[in-house]
Amino acid sequence: MQRTALLLLTSLAFIGSANAEVAYDLVPDFITPPPGKETIGDGHGEIAVDAAGNIYVSVQEANAGIQVYGKDGKFIKALPLPASLHGFVIRKDDGAEYIFAAVLGEARVIKCKLDGSVVMDIPTSAFPAEQRDFVTVAKATGEKDAKGRPKSTPIASGVMIADTKTEITLKLADGSQKIIAKEPGVAASGGGLKLTNCDVAPNGDIYVVDGYGKSWIFVFGRDGRFKKVFGGPGAPYNFANTHKIFIDTRFEPARVFCCDRGNKRILHTDLAGNILGVIATDLRNPSSASFHGDLVCIAEIAGRVSVWDKTGKMVAECGTNPQATNTPGIAPKDWQKGIVTSPHGITFDNDGNILETEWNKWGRVLRWNKK
Repeated sequence: MQRTALLLLTSLAFIGSANAEVAYDLVPDFITPPPGKETIGDGHGEIAVDAAGNIYVSVQEANAGIQVYGKDGKFIKALPLPASLHGFVIRKDDGAEYIFAAVLGEARVIKCKLDGSVVMDIPTSAFPAEQRDFVTVAKATGEKDAKGRPKSTPIASGVMIADTKTEITLKLADGSQKIIAKEPGVAASGGGLKLTNCDVAPNGDIYVVDGYGKSWIFVFGRDGRFKKVFGGPGAPYNFANTHKIFIDTRFEPARVFCCDRGNKRILHTDLAGNILGVIATDLRNPSSASFHGDLVCIAEIAGRVSVWDKTGKMVAECGTNPQATNTPGIAPKDWQKGIVTSPHGITFDNDGNILETEWNKWGRVLRWNKK
């Protein structure tokens, strides 16, 4: 009995010691912006690290959508990629590293080499029409809401077939068609994909999320051919602004890690799309995630970076802002040392240190090193 008690105490002490080691120190002013710039530039994207330790961060700059930095944070080059490249990962395929990215403003997915040359394109037309062309037709009421915006009443929702000067034709959920006369104030809205992120499963399948749209998750094969779709705003998922998804290889088989931002939660599905369970709730709007060993770090856009273990327990937090934040308009003069504004993208580097990029018009990257 005494030996058992001793072993238990020893185990508990080890666990406490392990948890105590999950801690991080801020590395101030880590990034050196490109020559001639005081900051990296308008940020609304992601950050990732390649096998060599180089850091890739996206900015909204024409034909220079990703900037590359060395391990030391010094600028190396910009890659000739779209300005609206919103979410991306760096993954190995056939022994080489590639960037897989969702291009928000162009509703497509690209696979490119680390020099920025595109080797595969999944265009808008490759996505199923039921999600790609779904719209709601509404008629203006002539009234305004509390914020002064025009109110409207929905007439019908379905897949857009035609939109002419005089009428709108929809394919409804039951397969029938409906023609709606274009009276004054009648218009269709909400159509088009709003792709925010993608990741790659162990078998090469590419998972893409319509995070600013209806939160559908699309699956394409390694060759870019469409395979299936799941998720969306209806039951059982009830997704809302599922901002980014990632393939969680901490588990066997791998899972889909969903940052369901509008519901302030994280959940897992299997690779087929079946819900496995909710991992965490009441987060500060989870926007992105990255894995290292058994840990996952999460960028919470309302003002926190958090670190969780494989059991779903939060074991550390960094940069927590005492005020709820979610705006790109916080200028450099108002930045507080080590305090986040609007965490939007995040990654562990190869040593388990954390790099976070913010939704910010001037662009900001923070780094915390593992103790």
